[in-house]
Amino acid sequence: MSVQQYLEKHTLSRKIEDAVNAAVRAKSPDPVIFISHHMRKSVPSVITKIKARQILDSRGIPTVEVDLFTNKGMFRASVPSGDTTGMYEAVDLRDGDKGTFLGNSVTRAVKNINEKISEALIGMDPTLQSQIDHAMIDLDKTEKKGELGANAILAVSIAACKAGAAEKEVPLYKYIAEISGETNLTLPVPAFTLISGGKHAGNHLAIQEIMILPIGASKFEEALQMGSETYHHLKAVITEKYGAHECNVGEDGGFAPNISSLKEGLDLLKEAISRTGYNDRIKIAIDVAASDFCIGTKYDLEIKVPNKSEQNFKSAEDMIEMYKELCSEYPIVSIEDPFDKEDWEHVKHFSSLGICQVVGDDLLMSNRKRIQRAIEESTCNALLLKVNQIGTVTEAIEVVRQAKEANMGVVTSHRCGETEDSFISDLSVGLGTGQIKAGAPCRGERLAKYNQLLRIEEELGDQAVYAGQDWKVSS
Repeated sequence: MSVQQYLEKHTLSRKIEDAVNAAVRAKSPDPVIFISHHMRKSVPSVITKIKARQILDSRGIPTVEVDLFTNKGMFRASVPSGDTTGMYEAVDLRDGDKGTFLGNSVTRAVKNINEKISEALIGMDPTLQSQIDHAMIDLDKTEKKGELGANAILAVSIAACKAGAAEKEVPLYKYIAEISGETNLTLPVPAFTLISGGKHAGNHLAIQEIMILPIGASKFEEALQMGSETYHHLKAVITEKYGAHECNVGEDGGFAPNISSLKEGLDLLKEAISRTGYNDRIKIAIDVAASDFCIGTKYDLEIKVPNKSEQNFKSAEDMIEMYKELCSEYPIVSIEDPFDKEDWEHVKHFSSLGICQVVGDDLLMSNRKRIQRAIEESTCNALLLKVNQIGTVTEAIEVVRQAKEANMGVVTSHRCGETEDSFISDLSVGLGTGQIKAGAPCRGERLAKYNQLLRIEEELGDQAVYAGQDWKVSS
């Protein structure tokens, strides 16, 4: 084939001429670089290769990482996982061979990406997020993504989302806003984990997390400063009262002193906040994770205390009275999973009291059907969004829209097993969720999310809006 025939076959003469004309019009000082960039833009991007591998998450447990290639570059994503998988959430596919990583390897999920998903998606336009996600859902053919694995599907979905943003030449958070139809880009109020308990720590505290919300900050940068300073003041408070050996941290970075009483933890936090001088500008949130210490219809707040002399169970009614007392004594504005995940009745009753935001995590599991039931029955007033519980970016967008249309709040959330991927930061801004829960203001995999929000705020400049006092606004 001659040079002329080659040029004609690929219509290169016209494309080169257009590029040169564009460089002339732009009066480019470096026409070679300009023409090269122009030519790349003129070629529609497609997915050319997908390569997956097994990596380790923040707990040292295997998870999935994906490199997705287009003719614009390589886009990487890795997925988190929780300590348990609920029966209503999408399935993490693991090998189950106890002789390797105690059964937690994800080589089957990796193989599914490299062989099945890759074959289905190569050649697709990365800007067609919904089509990409539904192609994987159709390939899987199961309700909970158990054939290919939600960990496999989500990793590819996030990588494709990043590739789509690059193709559109916009930041990831703006691209997410574009494909979701969201018009209000909002920097979320962070819920910093300061004290860890439950399954996330080895202390005697039954409830899972005590967090702070810097709703009085003027911007996210200040909120992060407030969170960091409170965290370090809390370390000093714990050291003074119990000794430095009680400053160990849980899986998401919160301190884990060997306390067994929720009030004891709240008193520690109250003192730390007082030392910062921020006072009313900082509020408190609790993740009770009550299903973890629910026995029948009773709740054992001393379930982690060894050698108990007697059982001291609380009824659901007792728990409601306890929450009412705590909310009157401490600046608590949000309680997550205050009852067992199947106790819809008492969650609804407590929520109807209007004392604080009531967040559904184990109750809802980011599951559309359970969210719809909560909406119809007015069970709770906020959704905890865990993207890996549903399995694709498209479905995450859909459940956020579902919740917002019902005037529910949305808290974008990390998992206890995290990676350095900061996708949920862009997701929270792009979807305008107003709240993000990403652990303590320490540990690299947690700070990756908070630091990305700093960058987004800086990039938005004067257009940056911090949720602040409007943290519960859902639309």
